[in-house]
Amino acid sequence: SIAEVKVLDVQKRRIPNKHYVYIIKVSWSNGATEVIYRRYSKFFDLQMQMLDKFPMEGGQKDPKQRIIPFLPGKILFRRSHIRDVAVKRLIPIDEYCK
Repeated sequence: SIAEVKVLDVQKRRIPNKHYVYIIKVSWSNGATEVIYRRYSKFFDLQMQMLDKFPMEGGQKDPKQRIIPFLPGKILFRRSHIRDVAVKRLIPIDEYCK
């Protein structure tokens, strides 16, 4: 089972097009570790699926009962701000993984 998840950094990729991925270290209960890379859109898609499957935990009836962490939605921004947005999302994504 997973013992710890830590978001380490963001990395710019150019293939198949320019985008950023989050570098995530996954530590397993048996001591093994693995580094995975995920785009913000994958976290956001996971959140949307969780909110659909668990409406009570997502706070749809009572926002005070929400236990699924919040992730901000997709943002339209100028090209010069892409890295800034990716870096600002690093801490919320790390908290989300925990």
